[in-house]
Amino acid sequence: MRLTAAIIAARATAALSRGLRRGGGTALPGLVAERVDPGLERTLAARLGQGSALVTGTNGKTTTARLVRGICREAGLRPVANREGSNMMRGVAAALAESASWDGRFRAPGKRVGLFEVDEATMPLVARAVEPRAVLFTNLFRDQLDRYGEVETVATLWRTALRSFPAEVTLVLNADDPAVASLSDVALGRVVLYGVDDETQAGGPLEHAADARWCYACGAELEYTVVFYGHLGHWRCPGCRRARPTPDVAVSSLMTADDGMSVTLTTPTGEVTVRLPLAGLYNAYNAAAAAALAVALGIETGAIERGLAGATAAFGRQERLTVDGRAVQVILAKNPAGVNQVIRTITADGAPKHLAVFLNDDIADGRDISWIWDVDFELLSGNVASLVVSGRRAWDMALRLKYAGLGERPDVEHDAALALRRAIDATPEGGTLYVVPTYTAMLDARNILGRWAGRGAFWEGDG
Repeated sequence: MRLTAAIIAARATAALSRGLRRGGGTALPGLVAERVDPGLERTLAARLGQGSALVTGTNGKTTTARLVRGICREAGLRPVANREGSNMMRGVAAALAESASWDGRFRAPGKRVGLFEVDEATMPLVARAVEPRAVLFTNLFRDQLDRYGEVETVATLWRTALRSFPAEVTLVLNADDPAVASLSDVALGRVVLYGVDDETQAGGPLEHAADARWCYACGAELEYTVVFYGHLGHWRCPGCRRARPTPDVAVSSLMTADDGMSVTLTTPTGEVTVRLPLAGLYNAYNAAAAAALAVALGIETGAIERGLAGATAAFGRQERLTVDGRAVQVILAKNPAGVNQVIRTITADGAPKHLAVFLNDDIADGRDISWIWDVDFELLSGNVASLVVSGRRAWDMALRLKYAGLGERPDVEHDAALALRRAIDATPEGGTLYVVPTYTAMLDARNILGRWAGRGAFWEGDG
């Protein structure tokens, strides 16, 4: 009776939240459900016939989880997921409650698989509750310093949690990230590694904002033969001789195409070549991560290829909308490594860009905005046709962009709707406006643009 009451309360809360346009009903329903039945996640997760998998890390969680859902559907499975990106425990609870029937059971339970995007610090708590078959770690970059601290703090949290994982749990790790790859040392069970083998994608020397530059085992500074971005690359430790392990799933070839890219992945069971409607090396990593998790779940190569081939952008992650004859692309950017990749991706063709940059400092963004000074905004100098700055900390961003050489006084407008309207008006018909917001600003901007474009709300995503 308690479980049924929790599910009913969660669904009523979600309907009310969405009906009043107060949100997507992605977090509060889970919080309500947990208050009614604290064991809801454990009970419902145990009824998923195919078990669960978690996706965690600093960047790429939402896109990677979306790609894995597409692969699972092609394999005949029915995912249960927090597809809107609500990645705390309450988001997982809300997803489970929404998918279950009133009595806490699932339709076609034998085909049900839980695919949960999980916040880095919340991962141990969620893992204890849902007892996953596999956990994917995408990468570890500096993010929300006021909440997480430096990357080693999160890495230590992960290592401690992994020591308590049963041997049946498969870890899926990014071989090109030294901090993530090192988790294999504490793994009790199977490890599946992924990375990039195509050295033509090298981005030059190690970025000044690289986060994991020292060996976790001996403290020596790492050496790189290839750097892709941030601290991701082909690394080795001159001290203890540890080195980047050979990935099981690798990006063997990457070619940029119109509005996307063509990616070839090598897997243990064959080669996969797909065209993705996503751009940037970081999205090639997301595709490799999704394929590696699929391998860990025992999904066959054909379903991996079909799932990736049918991919679409997640809301706010290179999502494309059309407003007043202009293409508008919303690209979430929330930390130095992520913003640097966005800048490199959108300026790759060398043409001047129309930009709207939003900076918020809400709880979900991180109160500390000092990270903007570690972003290579200087790469935009000479490549900006128009620029509007908005958000709670718009003037901080305007100052940073001034020092980056993007104008003596960038156009600042705190009201999100007015800022977007001004940016769209500055973009010629047929042109493209790139909206680059932090997380909470992305939700606001996406809702406004969605209404103007006749697009559904962000929680009406991929089904």
